[in-house]
Amino acid sequence: MTWSLASYTAHGTPGFGVLRADGALVAPPDLKRWPGPLELLEDWAAAEPVLRNLDVANAPAVDYDALLPPLRYPRKVICAGVNYRKHMREMGGEIPADGWRPFFFLKAPTTSVIGPHDPIVIADAARARYDWEAELAVVIGKKGKNIENERALVHAAAYCVSNDITARGYHKREAPPADAFSYDWFAAKSAEGSLPLGPGLTPAFLVPDPQDLRMRLWVNGELQQDESTADMVCTVAELIAAASEVVTLEPGDVIATGTPSGVGVARGLYLRGGDVVRVSIDGLGALENTVIDPTEEPS
Repeated sequence: MTWSLASYTAHGTPGFGVLRADGALVAPPDLKRWPGPLELLEDWAAAEPVLRNLDVANAPAVDYDALLPPLRYPRKVICAGVNYRKHMREMGGEIPADGWRPFFFLKAPTTSVIGPHDPIVIADAARARYDWEAELAVVIGKKGKNIENERALVHAAAYCVSNDITARGYHKREAPPADAFSYDWFAAKSAEGSLPLGPGLTPAFLVPDPQDLRMRLWVNGELQQDESTADMVCTVAELIAAASEVVTLEPGDVIATGTPSGVGVARGLYLRGGDVVRVSIDGLGALENTVIDPTEEPS
């Protein structure tokens, strides 16, 4: 980890600063011109050169209470499905011989997002069958429509770690009226608190190659996912370009780029109350969230 833009509370008051590699949270004076991360992203052309010259080492430290989601209210959360080769195989599929167009779905942007250490609160666990999905998320800083692949990364302002929590039990409907209604992506993907993000937003200029990042996920200390972003079927640039063909990408949009092999559903494993899920991406930091099932009696 180098450094990232982090949101926090200090003595109950929200703030916006820099999370350093040594774990310290600091408040560089040059950040004060922006009230928060969304305003900074909306002013990305002016903000990027300021960030490149931030004096992170000598900025005053912040005595903070907790880290908040680095971007509490994304404009859109666009997720790429089956975008890792090995994950596609573990789910019983293969990349078509004539190529693969990115497959996208949406998560509810304002109620799905939680912070890097917030609890994952699950409901009706036995039926919902909550699963983990470690993912690299890219945050848009430059508006664009019909973006060319070659220019796509110019639109990426930052990267962060994400976990696309999925209610597998709600995905396939039991009695659809027709085949077209067999899958309920909204119920499976948009449960409240189903997208831990963080720990901060690492500026894209600090990430030399988004296709060369090691991503890992542990449940209760047991490694479940361990893969490089090099295994992506469609690169980050290709995902940005493809998404922009459908919608105008705006500052503050988040694109989750897919999960590698090692998800629970492939082995009949699901999250339960008390589980601790840790996700790390080299250079970007880590999330660690405890699963809470309100129906369970405290031990």
